[in-house]
Amino acid sequence: MTWGAQRSRVGRITQMAVAVMAIVILTAACGGSEPVGHQVIVLGFDGMDYELTRRMLAEGRLPNLQRMAEGGAFSPLETSIPPQSPVAWSDFITGLDSGGHGIFDFLHRDLETMVPFLSTTLTEPPGRTLTLGRWEIPLSGGEVVLLRQGVPFWEVLEEQGVPTTIMRIPANFPPSGTATRELSGMGTPDLLGGNGTYSLFTTAPERLGGSPAGDVQRAVIRRGVFNGSLRGPPNPLLVELEELRSEFRVYLDPVRPVVKIEIGDEEIILQEGDWSDWVTVEYPLPLFQKLRGMARFYLKQVRPEFQLYATPVNLDPLDPALPISTPDDFATELAEGGRFYTQGFPEDTDAISDGVFDEDEFLAQAALAAEEIRRQYLALLEEFEDGFLFNYFGFLDQVSHIMWGATDPEHPAYDEARDAPYANVIEELYVEADEIVGETLDRLEELGGSGTLIVMSDHGFTSWRRAFSLNSWLEQNGYLTVQDRNRRDLDFLQNVDWPRTQAYALGLSGLYVNLEGRDAFGIVPPSDRGVLLREITRGLLREVDPATGEVAITRVYARDETYTDSGHAEVGPDLVIGYAKGVRSSNESAAGGIPAEVLTDNTGAWSGDHIMDHEAVPGVLLSSRPLQVPAESLKELAAAVLAEFDVGGFPPN
Repeated sequence: MTWGAQRSRVGRITQMAVAVMAIVILTAACGGSEPVGHQVIVLGFDGMDYELTRRMLAEGRLPNLQRMAEGGAFSPLETSIPPQSPVAWSDFITGLDSGGHGIFDFLHRDLETMVPFLSTTLTEPPGRTLTLGRWEIPLSGGEVVLLRQGVPFWEVLEEQGVPTTIMRIPANFPPSGTATRELSGMGTPDLLGGNGTYSLFTTAPERLGGSPAGDVQRAVIRRGVFNGSLRGPPNPLLVELEELRSEFRVYLDPVRPVVKIEIGDEEIILQEGDWSDWVTVEYPLPLFQKLRGMARFYLKQVRPEFQLYATPVNLDPLDPALPISTPDDFATELAEGGRFYTQGFPEDTDAISDGVFDEDEFLAQAALAAEEIRRQYLALLEEFEDGFLFNYFGFLDQVSHIMWGATDPEHPAYDEARDAPYANVIEELYVEADEIVGETLDRLEELGGSGTLIVMSDHGFTSWRRAFSLNSWLEQNGYLTVQDRNRRDLDFLQNVDWPRTQAYALGLSGLYVNLEGRDAFGIVPPSDRGVLLREITRGLLREVDPATGEVAITRVYARDETYTDSGHAEVGPDLVIGYAKGVRSSNESAAGGIPAEVLTDNTGAWSGDHIMDHEAVPGVLLSSRPLQVPAESLKELAAAVLAEFDVGGFPPN
């Protein structure tokens, strides 16, 4: 089933919800009076590729984007260095490069322990606790801290009296608190604290093989009943870590492919191929307290093997355990029209990568998530009359990561029988994005036609054919030494022999010198840093992929020369690697592993990417009218948005 068919199926279910939500969150306006100020709407389509957009425009398949190009502008938009989403969106939000906002990658490292952590958010535990036997009682609150620095552009608009609504912009968890209304997006964790951990309950878990990213549990069925549990976070009130669990029970129909699920006070009837609505997931805590989340179930199969999938346990917008909106009750208001994925990556790419989903199931799940976001956006658009509205759409990016290989017969993992039916899925997504643009243009016409619509993306997209292990290259060229050549499975830099290592890699683009006085186990004197970096740069730029005969790396960016903004440059890597188009860091090296080979075929389900030389993957910029201040890069775009309100001086000094 293609994306269009999935969307049609989901759309029939949610049409009524759109109307309900529009009524629920409609704020008191001026009785239908004319807007008193200017309207600017920015739609951020993560991963919308310039070349593909240009081709589809030429073919006449994106009529609403064509309206914008003819009335305003269409151009490539220079992305960030490196072109990773948290970096790129931080460039846009602040008008600063990584040296100013401090986000260089998905992963940074703790200089005292060399343990990686997520770059955008830090969770601080309670400062004071009281230990009573096995219990640890917090006496002060913990805190979730947004690590992105700089002033978000909407804060400047708010200071000028312009109301702003910021929906799901990445690198903004927890929300900045400076917009009129915000809902956090990419970076928002599931209840386990990660990007999203699915659950699979099956009578044959061994069929998955490997090391699945999800929580795979063996289902033992007795007399037609299965008792299961959903993993929760560690109990925060215990000295010894003990994982919370939320119990549920499944009754299998003895004849039909149907089950009944009992969880809490809810009962759910599912047939094979059915998705449940969001259901409440509660984890009991002492003193009659409960930690609340929510999940959806998907019944994959009843017989001959039982397979029940559950989404990651999301923060429940009706009662979020962490701050996800400004004001605090905005998420709850939105959820009154229907609960929704709150985790930053709602499309379950792990499930298809692990073989839990097939292509149709992955597209169905992605369509459910996309429809929720579109439903919310249409409701907000209906009530929008004045000020600034930003809405993020991630379905292009996440589906392209998985389905891009279906468009590339030269990809190492391409299988014609499997992939040919899905060759047009990504283009169907662009058509859907174009429909959203059309709905927005129509709304601006209803408001008098004086508003401005901007469509942008943070980067482009391409096929990922070859994987480059930077740590392995460093080892083979004498810059890194491993402790144990037989433990290639170790990640998080655990296999690095620090006293004999001059440089190491972590994250998808970063290379670090093991610098004396900075890194925990540093050995390279600061006076030797520059010479070492130039030597490594020359070696990397000479590296030729034997499979293609082409260079594997086209640019190497020195931190001290690349980033012109200051204040947080020391957080970042010493070198940023610009891989050639079609080449990307291996997953193992990105996680601090040191596999045996430097260059390998990418044969995984994740077949498309953009984390290469930033010049190879520009994003797009369209506007419904010529902008007062042109923008050629993400860094310049926020200033162009502010100029539409006659506000200058961004970024502030």
